[in-house]
Amino acid sequence: MKEDQPQKQEFLFEKVNYKILLIGLAVIAVGFILMSGGGSDDPKVFNDSVFDFRRIRLAPTTVLIGFGITIYSILKNPKKAE
Repeated sequence: MKEDQPQKQEFLFEKVNYKILLIGLAVIAVGFILMSGGGSDDPKVFNDSVFDFRRIRLAPTTVLIGFGITIYSILKNPKKAE
């Protein structure tokens, strides 16, 4: 090995991987935003909005889809496609 030649540093992921990763993180954030709210101002009064469709089904599904997108972005290898 010659010491006069500088080694070119490469990123672990390509630009496409980072874009997909940011999309996945945004989907996860939207899922957590959908889960928020539903509290009651008075602790002695029960609020049924805690158990609505948005908080029980939609938000957790959105978060899981976001995790799936981020896992896909990590496992995607654009160099293999070339």
